[in-house]
Amino acid sequence: MSAQTKAILKQCIPTFSILADENRHEILDLLIIHGKLNVNELTEKIHLSRPAVSHHLKLMLQAGLVQVTQVGKERYYFATLEDSALLLKALVESLQEHCGWSG
Repeated sequence: MSAQTKAILKQCIPTFSILADENRHEILDLLIIHGKLNVNELTEKIHLSRPAVSHHLKLMLQAGLVQVTQVGKERYYFATLEDSALLLKALVESLQEHCGWSG
């Protein structure tokens, strides 16, 4: 594996970590379907407690898979997958180029 591929793979680790949890899949799905939701709205639509949803959102925010906007006292979360998707695409392309396989 090339140094470039290893570097891209290292950048992908936060995304892989977040996507390893099925609860986060559900949260991302809800945010993609509904757009912006606050923690209470997410909690109403998912089987997790409010603290659990908040915890997952914090991790997803740190990894760059969601962003938050403040409206009054409420914080609304929304999915931001473009950067992660571009990074994963770069990883696949680097693997194709440096490992000799095509997809």
